[in-house]
Amino acid sequence: MPDLPFLTPLSPQHLAAAGVPEGWQFGMADVVRFHELDALNHVNNVAYFRWFESLRIPYFAAYHLSTYSPGDPTLVVMTNSARYHAPMFLGERYVTVTRTASFRSSSFRMEYAIYGEGTLRATGDCIVVCLEEDAATKRPLPAAAIDAFVSRDKASRE
Repeated sequence: MPDLPFLTPLSPQHLAAAGVPEGWQFGMADVVRFHELDALNHVNNVAYFRWFESLRIPYFAAYHLSTYSPGDPTLVVMTNSARYHAPMFLGERYVTVTRTASFRSSSFRMEYAIYGEGTLRATGDCIVVCLEEDAATKRPLPAAAIDAFVSRDKASRE
């Protein structure tokens, strides 16, 4: 895997160089750390969900969903799932990518993939609901977010 900046959104060129297939526009690179391993010496399943979350937060900012400032929508993960394709080990460099697969008026479905050395290691998805600050009343998705979903994520799959 080429040298990539860690924990910062990657360019499409970086993603391609890391072996991420077309269709993914937003991703970040990192390395497997010791505390992410389980008793079998491979990445524990909970680490994948943390990686998804670590990518989700900058994605929300880049796609105009939330910067976690006063007045921003409350974004709640309603469902979360993962599928493990191949194990990962200490010191491996990887790229986590995400995109919005579909959206409705106040919710959207994100897809994730993790590539290690250009090989698919895990996939996942989640449903995110947009709520008012009371965390109970549904709030329409911001227009800028819908525009980003349509222009960036739709274009990435064409």
